[in-house]
Amino acid sequence: MNAPAAPLSPYSSAIGKSNVETHTLSVLVDNEPGVLARVVGLFSGRGYNIESLTVAEVAHTEQLSRITIVTSGPPEAIEQIGHQLERLVPIHAVTDLTLRGNAVERELAMIKVAGTGASRDEALRLAEAFRARVIDTTIESFVFELTGAASKIDQFVELMRPIGLVEVSRTGIAAMSRGKDPI
Repeated sequence: MNAPAAPLSPYSSAIGKSNVETHTLSVLVDNEPGVLARVVGLFSGRGYNIESLTVAEVAHTEQLSRITIVTSGPPEAIEQIGHQLERLVPIHAVTDLTLRGNAVERELAMIKVAGTGASRDEALRLAEAFRARVIDTTIESFVFELTGAASKIDQFVELMRPIGLVEVSRTGIAAMSRGKDPI
């Protein structure tokens, strides 16, 4: 006799439902060992996925870093993530940039494309249209640098596939709110 199936968590049951949203969270933290591990542990311990994660020191004298996290889930789960992050020490501020609605988001990617002859010419033509810079070249390949919205990078990568896409390296989303106020 089969045991009854364990109930799904409220977070995993949202997968595939129409109320799943993608949000960008900006988290200002003390720049000290273990902070990133605690933040990531909060996500993994509750079954939330991190789609993009960037971390960098933003105020050297105050020893503060900004963690930018892109995650998906139903609005209630995103709100709960924010509240749980706010309770972690040493977090100074958590801002849902998606809810604020006035954020600037960018990503950097390096895209390696192999090709000779006509495919090489096509890769260069498309790179120019996307304003991608050639940062390395050989007789048989290019490495392009492209900065912009994640969707722009996705589109460029898809166009490079049939030409000879070899490898992609992406930084993840960097974001901040517009206007004079921080975060």
